[in-house]
Amino acid sequence: MNLRRVVITGLGALTPLGNNVQEYWDGLRNGVSGAAPITKFNAEKFKTRFACEVKNFDVSQYIDRKEARKMDLFTQYGMVVAEQAMDDSGIDLGKINLDRAGVIWGSGIGGLSTFQNEVTDFTNGDGTPRFNPFFIPKMIADICPGLISMKYGLRGPNFTTVSACASSTNSLIDAFTYIRLGKADIIVSGGSEAAVTEAGVGGFNALKALSERNESPETASRPFDKDRDGFVLGEGAGALIVEEYEHAKARGAKIYAEIIGGGMSADAYHMTAPHPEGLGIIRVMKNALEEAEISPEEVDYINVHGTSTPLGDVGEARAIQQVFGEHAYKLNISSTKSMTGHLLGAAGAIEAIASIMAMKHSLVPPTINHFTDDEALDPRLNLTFHKAQEREINVALSNTFGFGGHNCSIIFRKIAE
Repeated sequence: MNLRRVVITGLGALTPLGNNVQEYWDGLRNGVSGAAPITKFNAEKFKTRFACEVKNFDVSQYIDRKEARKMDLFTQYGMVVAEQAMDDSGIDLGKINLDRAGVIWGSGIGGLSTFQNEVTDFTNGDGTPRFNPFFIPKMIADICPGLISMKYGLRGPNFTTVSACASSTNSLIDAFTYIRLGKADIIVSGGSEAAVTEAGVGGFNALKALSERNESPETASRPFDKDRDGFVLGEGAGALIVEEYEHAKARGAKIYAEIIGGGMSADAYHMTAPHPEGLGIIRVMKNALEEAEISPEEVDYINVHGTSTPLGDVGEARAIQQVFGEHAYKLNISSTKSMTGHLLGAAGAIEAIASIMAMKHSLVPPTINHFTDDEALDPRLNLTFHKAQEREINVALSNTFGFGGHNCSIIFRKIAE
């Protein structure tokens, strides 16, 4: 079968570090933390009272207020970054086949605030069922790609991938696959999440998954540090225009990078904990390398899942050593979650953008907040602590893993325009 080449031609980002791609990248390269006390609700009684929130977001700057009221915040975020990416791509909707243009989106949770608020209002009432008529469409995770398709008239493949924190990497791999197989020419892909709510923070606190370093939020996300105590909850969205290479060339599009492979696997082990021997992580990176038809030695940079959890960070580092052997010590490895926090289902999208921007600028974003070495980690690994490092990056791999044992890896390669 003649598989088609797949490239990235547009980017959009709304993150705790900035509300567009350039602001986001500036925050990453400068090692800025997006963590601060929670402003979205009174978190005084919660074990964790901070998060990585999107800042200075006024939906009326992007979406008509009447329409915005029909959307959960996660959808608002998604609509904004999709518009950024479409504008960045320079696509002329009148000159493409809209039947072959689609949207594949990722969200781990969807409309959590809508669900929480509607149920809270009902239980605090007199028992009369007075629900917002948009309750269900605001809540469901697939509404975001649906609304994006309606805005632009995109009639191709349209669905949401839900694989917890691997969701938006999953969506990118699916977009890559659909285009590679000739089922579409252009797909708007990525993911969005808005889980900084009482239910979100309370639920992750109950799991003992979140850092409780309330006295120092900006240093709480500390991947690979001996004293890490859990992840920092983040929110936001990322969008990437995934396009067939010849289609992009024919319309004179700028090309950020080529997607050359994606891997997926399951731990088949535990609801929330990673496999103790990292078998699923090893398998997913090998799957991605095999599909990309490259050797481990060709990878220059890995943007790791690196959530700042005691088990997850060590397991991922050891899996990298298993897959890459001696080359593991020649790689740059970093966790941008040290700055953005964990955007759950949107993490893969913004980390794919981080990987692509790292290639574009020949600069590896750092892993900040490293204070104490963890003896469980091999000191020969270059985890890019403290500051960004200059490096020519031709191939970058990005990992994302989710509750339920879902694992995704995607590989990008620099391409000459």
